[in-house]
Amino acid sequence: MKISVITAVYNNENTIEDALKSVLSQTHTNVEYIVIDGKSTDKTLNIIKRYEDKIDTLVSEADSGIYDALNKGIKYATGDIVCFLHSDDIYENENVLQKVNALFEKENVDSVYGDLVYVNKENINKVVRYWKSGEYSHSKLKNGWMPPHPTFFVKREVYEKYGSFDTSFRIAADYDTVLRFLGVQRITTAYLPEVLIKMRLGGESNKSLANLKKKTLEDIKALRKNDIGGYMTIIMKNLSKIPQFFKSK
Repeated sequence: MKISVITAVYNNENTIEDALKSVLSQTHTNVEYIVIDGKSTDKTLNIIKRYEDKIDTLVSEADSGIYDALNKGIKYATGDIVCFLHSDDIYENENVLQKVNALFEKENVDSVYGDLVYVNKENINKVVRYWKSGEYSHSKLKNGWMPPHPTFFVKREVYEKYGSFDTSFRIAADYDTVLRFLGVQRITTAYLPEVLIKMRLGGESNKSLANLKKKTLEDIKALRKNDIGGYMTIIMKNLSKIPQFFKSK
């Protein structure tokens, strides 16, 4: 299956090359790589252009935020499967896309997800938090469960049928999308019980108390929009993160 990998980036000269190399080193050969740059003003675009001959689509223009950029990437995607590798992230190893493809073909599902580790920003081999997803069931959504969005691989036809990211969300559009796809539309999914993504600490949603508050309010908005759960769902969603700091890979 053809996998479209989308990387959205803005002024991230320190880590973008790691992300590029991670995608380009994958052993799965049928990969379409799409890079959406938000008209960076640092050296990000210069770094990307070193790999331009290996990138299928490169767009550099102003956007209205990460979800707007990711939506652009989805529009350019021609693969059977769409996924996202953010500019701070890397794949756990070079076989991730190959394993994801194999599970899609074996289970004949609409989506596949796996595990993620948060790593130290300066030392990506130092695991700070291990997000082990576990098997999915619909009832878990009301208990605050969601897969790590960077590990959520979805067939392109699902985005075409049910829509992409709602840009009225600034931080929680990924949560809204998961609720819409799994909770409302009941797309099928399969769990790959392995770490697929290494994510550097310091993301938008948890970099400040103000952003944490905004993320919580947007999570509530997403739950109400999709008519799933309520305030207890948010409490359980946040409490479920605590054990992730004590699990080992």
